[in-house]
Amino acid sequence: MIVFCGYANSDLTVSVPELPTAGARVQATRLDRGDGGMGANAAVAASRAGADVRFAGVVGDDALSEAFLRALADDGVDVSWTARTGTLTTSVILLTPDGERSIISQDDELDTAHVAAVLRAATAAGAGWLYLDGYRFPQAATVFTQVTGPERVRMPRLLVDLDGAETAETVRAALAVADHAIVGRAQATRLLGDDAALAGAAAASGTHLVVTDGPRGWTLLTPSGERHDGRAIPVTTVDATGAGDCFAGTYGAQLDRGASPVEAARFAAVAAGLSCTRPGARDGLPTRESVLEYLSSHPYPAPAA
Repeated sequence: MIVFCGYANSDLTVSVPELPTAGARVQATRLDRGDGGMGANAAVAASRAGADVRFAGVVGDDALSEAFLRALADDGVDVSWTARTGTLTTSVILLTPDGERSIISQDDELDTAHVAAVLRAATAAGAGWLYLDGYRFPQAATVFTQVTGPERVRMPRLLVDLDGAETAETVRAALAVADHAIVGRAQATRLLGDDAALAGAAAASGTHLVVTDGPRGWTLLTPSGERHDGRAIPVTTVDATGAGDCFAGTYGAQLDRGASPVEAARFAAVAAGLSCTRPGARDGLPTRESVLEYLSSHPYPAPAA
């Protein structure tokens, strides 16, 4: 079982001919409403990849939140651990014709006390994995460091999507408690440095660190100092929204199935690529069968020399 504790959003996607600069005005060509949020998207990706999934975010007690949770349940996600004590936040996505986007997000009401409650519930239920996003750190790190004794042995392994971690200190706090972490290349370089620094951070924290780089592929850095590189699959990108969430959720699902980190990253890279071929954060998330079908007919891209 994987428990996803993270963002739930109602997405407003605004299609524009180009991303506006400061003070500029552009005409929207289309407006679309859909379900989104890092944690919720990753939960759906994991469920479609065949995992036993629970979503434990925070939404409201209104009709929009009810519809949001019903959509998750329709995708096989157990939503019984979701708190109805907050607000379903809104995310505005500016989408260009080539599939690139800028995102304006709103803070949710998922605090450290909620993370602690979810960790206790996940431990009691025997969950194998707990997912958090980078917005929960550095505060959430104390939730894990304070667990001692038999509960520490039983608590689920931690997968962190570092998106949202905006300082080096925040990233290091997350890495200190994560078993696996995923980070975008630009963010990783800006906050931690070059590949040598990233490898050092993985080794020092004992964390498997996956560095994703969009169409340029991914790099897995292990605690023992190994490095594995993989390319992205070639696709015509329609909408890259949610591709990182797809990678994180599918990677976690594969780990939960017993795959090695390298195997999980390869599978997740294919899923993330396929997710870019359809509009919206959720509609393009592939099923396990569609990823396997792709792999059966396309050799996995070899890493760059």
